Formats: sequence, structure tokens, C-alpha cells
Amino acid sequence: MAQGPQYSVEEGEDGRKVLRLSGPYLVSSIGEIDQDLRVMDQSLDRIDLSDVSEIDTVGAWLACYVARQTNAEIVGTSERADRLMKAVGNSINEADVEADRARLLERVPAVVGDKIFEMGSGIRTIVGFLGQILMAVAAMVRHPGRFRMKAMVSQLESVGVNALPIIGLMSFLIGIVIAQQGAAQLAQFGAETLTVNLVGRITLRELGVLMTAIMVAGRSGSAFAAQLGTMKLTEEIDAMRTIGISPIEALVIPRIAACTFMMILLGFYASVMSIIGGAVIADVMLGIPFITFLQRIQEVVPTYDVWVGLIKAPVFGLIVALTGCYQGMQVEGNSEQVGLRTTKAVVQAIFAVIVLDAFFAVFFSKVGWQ
Repeated sequence: MAQGPQYSVEEGEDGRKVLRLSGPYLVSSIGEIDQDLRVMDQSLDRIDLSDVSEIDTVGAWLACYVARQTNAEIVGTSERADRLMKAVGNSINEADVEADRARLLERVPAVVGDKIFEMGSGIRTIVGFLGQILMAVAAMVRHPGRFRMKAMVSQLESVGVNALPIIGLMSFLIGIVIAQQGAAQLAQFGAETLTVNLVGRITLRELGVLMTAIMVAGRSGSAFAAQLGTMKLTEEIDAMRTIGISPIEALVIPRIAACTFMMILLGFYASVMSIIGGAVIADVMLGIPFITFLQRIQEVVPTYDVWVGLIKAPVFGLIVALTGCYQGMQVEGNSEQVGLRTTKAVVQAIFAVIVLDAFFAVFFSKVGWQ
């Protein structure tokens, strides 16, 4: 079994202290004594390498480091060791690893200023992106044949049809939760029958569309950003421009149109599934027959609640699609950007949807739809 690197501190014939190194000083073996040599605080005069059997760049660097720390002279070097010493001798950097941190009163305004400038740049980019979309839409209005129907149908399937199972299951379970929790609270006042009102109105007016928009943002919005971002990195979008195809017309508009249209159907579908979930739990827990629950829904839910959900749905779909496509088109540099932009697309879309939902709630209450 081969021995690892060794060292010893001896006193020479002239009374000078010598650090004698022996064995292989290679990257594969030097870890055994690396820390011991780095923290050596003895005063040395020489470092003798005459017994070193093998040495590489890491071993030479460690010897130079110890020599500098102890103000010692390196002796007994072989031709290879001497060559390596000259190569790495000047690479030791005593500078601080981390830069000095500015004071809090300086750091906070600087960070805030950077964020404000980034926000201004982002607003300009977004406005430019929206301008490109409007110009592409105007071009397609003048020349309807440029609209890519096959691409839109493909996106309709991806955004809508493929999302039916997960959105249906989610909405069904949300309806069960609302009915169960609502019934538990209303039972304290002897008003369990009002569970029908609670489930019908909150799902058709708010949660059905809102939860669907959040699901679409996480599912389709992220897919838009990842797909377009990957195409940007692989220069497919640049290639499309080169051969005279507009990426906005071919990639962005079909996705926006599909997401906007499908959100209307998915939002209504989610509301229906939530009501069915509420009807099931009401039948099991409250003794309200399933058919009676559905008939009661028609009596207690105003028609304008349905319209509130249908009005919000395409707006939410438009926001989700715009955010996903915008972030995807901003990818540049490396593959890490795809992940960062995809995350931004989901977060910003969900945030925008919730803010718009709050705005719609106030607006519709002001116009009497409450």
C-alpha cells in the first residue's frame, strides 16, 4: 500500500528549522495534510522538497503557500517541481474574498434605485411587446390568410382539452370543501340550507374562474414561457425572422387567442364541477337530494353572477398568455434563464390575476352586481 504525503519539522546542522516534505504531493492525496500545513504557525527557515516523490500543480501551490506564510526558502526541488513553482508562485492572492459591504443607509437607497430603473426598463420592454402584438393583429386583419388556424387548434387542445381532468378534479374538490366548511359554520345558526347559496354564488362568481386562472397560469403560462424561451436559445426564432416569418404571428398570437378563448369554457366548466361537488357533499351530509340542490341553484343564483364569471374569464386568460409569452421572448444568454423566466411568468400571472379579481369585485359591486 502506497504511503501518502508526510511532513516533519527538523533542526538542521546550522541550527535553522527545516520543514521536510516527503511522499507524493498530488491533488489525489494532499487532502490528508492540507489543513495541517495551511495552519502551521511555526517559524521556518527552509522547506525541503528533496524527498518528494511526485508533485503536481496543487502540491506546488501548497508548498509556495506555506513558504509565503512562514517566510521560508524552498530548497531541494526537482526540475519538474521547480517549473511548477515558477508557474504557480505568483498565483497566490491575499485579497479579501468578499468585497466590503456598504452601510445600510447607502445600500438600501442603491438597491431601491436599481429596482426603479429595472422597472422603467421593464415597462418600456412590455410596451414594445404589446406594440408588436397590435401591429401583428392589424396585419392579420388586413390579410386574414396569415392567421395560423392549425397552430391555434393545437394550442386549444393543449390549453383547454388536456386541462379538463385536472381542472375538473380540482374544482370538484373545492366544491366539496366549500360546502362542507360552509355547512359546518351555518349549522350554528340553523341555516344549513343556505349552503346552496354559498356554493352557487362563490363558485360562479369568484372561485371557479379565479382558481382556473391560477391553474392555467401554472400549467399553460409556464409552458408558453418555457417553449418560447427554449426556441429563443436554440435560435429558432431568429431563424424564423431570417426566412421572413413573424414569430409574433406564428407563435404568440395563436397562444394568446387559444388561452383567452379557452378560459371562458374552462371557467364555466370549473364552476359547474364545483357545484356538482357541493351537491354531492350536501346529499351525503345535509340530506339535501342531489337534484334538489341543482334545482335550488337556479333559484338562488342571480343570472348576473354567471355573467361576472364569463366577463372575468377572458381577461384572466389574456393576462396569463401575455405574461407567459412575454417572459419566454425575453430569454437570452443560457438555459438558466429559461427556468428564471418560467418562474417569473407564473408568479407575475398569478399576482396580476388576483389584483384584477379584486378590481372586478369592487367594480361589479359599484354597478350593483353584488
